[in-house]
Amino acid sequence: MRSRPGDDEYSSFFGNYIPLTPEGDLAEILERQGRDTVKLLQTLTEEQGNYRYAPGKWSLKEVIGHVSDNERIMSYRLLRIARGDTTPLPGYEQDLLVPGGSFDSLSLRQLTEDYAAVRQATLTLLRGLTEEAWLRKGTASNTTVSARALACVICRHELHHLAILRERYLNA
Repeated sequence: MRSRPGDDEYSSFFGNYIPLTPEGDLAEILERQGRDTVKLLQTLTEEQGNYRYAPGKWSLKEVIGHVSDNERIMSYRLLRIARGDTTPLPGYEQDLLVPGGSFDSLSLRQLTEDYAAVRQATLTLLRGLTEEAWLRKGTASNTTVSARALACVICRHELHHLAILRERYLNA
């Protein structure tokens, strides 16, 4: 899917994400993004993975785990909506999921492999969608959203967290 979602395909909650998603084929963008993220993660040490830039903030490992969890959830929503399921889908609370993931007990290698597997599953899903499926709308977190808007959310959410990683965790 190459065209950006219209304003009627997502709620204001995603207003800061979708307009900032790079233009182009979303599957290609996500594939490139995935390769770049894996390369970055493979350069990090376990010490960097355990770093928190402030008390009470997530560790770098927890940020990576959160990005993967969010992609799983958004892909699941995308699947249901793209297939025409109109059942309203619930929201989720990231501050409950992250501690439950016990990401700090995993190695950066494990988290990188998990991230790569999640991204590959997302790409497989996206590449199998028809043009009609991309445009389907459903309800998630009590708001209307389209399949293509959810793909944009996956992309931009990761870009958001990578910027934070570079700025606050890696000082790059």
